[in-house]
Amino acid sequence: MTTRFELHTDVLVLGSGPSGFAAAYTAAQNGAKVIIVEQNGDVGGISTSGLMSHWTGSCGSPLFNEILRRSAQKNEGEFENRITNIIDPEKLKTLYLEMLDEAGCRLMLYTFAVGAICDGDKVLGATVINKSGKTDIYAKITIDATGDGDIAAGAGAEFVLGRESDNKMQPATLMFKVGGVDYGRAVFLGSFESTYETPNGELQALAKQHIPYPAGHILTYKTTLPGIVTCNMTNAIEIDGTCADDLTKATLICRRQMDDIVKYLRKFVPGYENCFVVSSASLIGIRETRHFKGKYTLTEKDILEAKVFDDYVVKDAYFNFDVHNITGSGLDKTGAQKHFAQNKGYTIPYRCLLPETKENLLLCGRNISGTHIAHSNFRAMPICIGIGEAAGAAASVSVLRNCGLSDVSAEQTRKIIGI
Repeated sequence: MTTRFELHTDVLVLGSGPSGFAAAYTAAQNGAKVIIVEQNGDVGGISTSGLMSHWTGSCGSPLFNEILRRSAQKNEGEFENRITNIIDPEKLKTLYLEMLDEAGCRLMLYTFAVGAICDGDKVLGATVINKSGKTDIYAKITIDATGDGDIAAGAGAEFVLGRESDNKMQPATLMFKVGGVDYGRAVFLGSFESTYETPNGELQALAKQHIPYPAGHILTYKTTLPGIVTCNMTNAIEIDGTCADDLTKATLICRRQMDDIVKYLRKFVPGYENCFVVSSASLIGIRETRHFKGKYTLTEKDILEAKVFDDYVVKDAYFNFDVHNITGSGLDKTGAQKHFAQNKGYTIPYRCLLPETKENLLLCGRNISGTHIAHSNFRAMPICIGIGEAAGAAASVSVLRNCGLSDVSAEQTRKIIGI
């Protein structure tokens, strides 16, 4: 018989990726009692367990800047006390834990959120499960930072899965690192639109020829460690990240591709002749699943026009339309990286974090209300930190002032964040 427990808190954050971490830390820093739940054994999601190479894109988030500053203090060698967008996942895991501990958050690792606790349209918390048994966690405010919006979906919040026209989703990736790279000669290609000519041919074209479909591109990134390179080169298409069988399938597909990718690197890419796999992610990278219907839906037009909303709670968000090819490798025809034209940054309104019909629930991270194309921009991790910071600030206002989330003003939220 499974033991069942009950907990009560002000704010419950589900998921500890960059957005969930930011939400929990911010809410706790502002006086709320916070529990944060994470299914993995480490905090950070894709930024740590997913072996993400670097912070891509940017955001006018004070917390993001604090993470960069404090990461620099932990770096060693060439990057000691040097602010960089390169991520050392092991050091970042520790930094996240230290910051959550400083803020007074209760952290529950190795714990899955399995269902929403509801009273009609009011979300009262969530049921979680771990080796100790099931726990019903009741919260004044629940923040869904699961990426896929598992609890919001369980509560009945309306969503669109993937691309609006056909529900197709961006491919999945398993990141990995190779060692033995000669940095003096190594080639680093950071986007699908980056090319490099060699005596044997252009590297992106050679990747398409020599790495089996649906992989077939080269994306290589520097790390903070000598001779180590992060590879974003595996690819699994037609994967539904809300389906456990598909997550298993994607992991198998991507792992099978790694040997062929290493063979390609050794044969064709300067500096990689003696490279070898040193580590791989323990978390498959899922780019896109549910887009929830909020009180406002952010569009690609809003981003291209750099729209400033009256109720903005995220500012100076900047990235491109990073739509990975839904039917194969490389950039989708709807994407734009170096050819992305808008360089001013944009804002995200508070309404995008509020599900249209559910109370006491905040959307957080890549599951906020936005179109398929807009999502390909705001899913970047620095922007997700800005979203999480806003969610945590709004939750703390709601709790401490004993008001509903719809009564929290964007101005109050911005004041707490400092933007």
